[in-house]
Amino acid sequence: MSVRVLLADDQPLMLVGLAILIGNTDDLEVVGEVGNGHEAVRLVRELRPDVVVMDIRMPGMDGIEATRQATAEPDPPKVLVLTTFDDDEYVYGALRAGASGFLLKSMALDAILDAIRVVAAGEALLAPSVTRRLIADFAGTSGPAAPEPNARPAADSRLIADITDREREVLALVGQGLSNTEIAERLVISVATAKTHVARLFAKLEARDRVHLAIIAFDTGLVPRRR
Repeated sequence: MSVRVLLADDQPLMLVGLAILIGNTDDLEVVGEVGNGHEAVRLVRELRPDVVVMDIRMPGMDGIEATRQATAEPDPPKVLVLTTFDDDEYVYGALRAGASGFLLKSMALDAILDAIRVVAAGEALLAPSVTRRLIADFAGTSGPAAPEPNARPAADSRLIADITDREREVLALVGQGLSNTEIAERLVISVATAKTHVARLFAKLEARDRVHLAIIAFDTGLVPRRR
């Protein structure tokens, strides 16, 4: 089955380029193209896409609010945020709003296709090096926009009280941006065992993906914020 993709970007060239590229693949399908957040949310409800490639800065409703509303839907799509990263601090708000990951607009189009496939499969971390940079900035005291006052925290101490000591170790390492292979090496366990621990964390913490787990690790103090 093809991964059904909704594109939301106010740059026509970006929409056209991605739509043409996706149209030439066998496993991805564009089901809609919109230029603002209001239309993105409407088409999420109408078309039920698997993945939304969401720009941050759009007229009317921005990508953060559109992400929040889209991921609040029953059986929500995965959302990939488009960002320039170095300049766009709003990516942090988007992750808290429910985005599964992010893309750099400077990435090659083929790399963006691969990223869509990765997110559709349930992963959110596009590359450990990029993820570590995001997490390092997220942990700092400058850059990230504060979450909305009424935004629900990813988790609290009561939620992680039900996980085992080993799962706490794994969660902390996910929060540091380590892959399953790297977690296995750090804890001297098999990769299969590391995957099992991560899968249990998804279930116990009701996490969307690894980015969500990383945010939980920060919010609960398992990964300390830099001062």
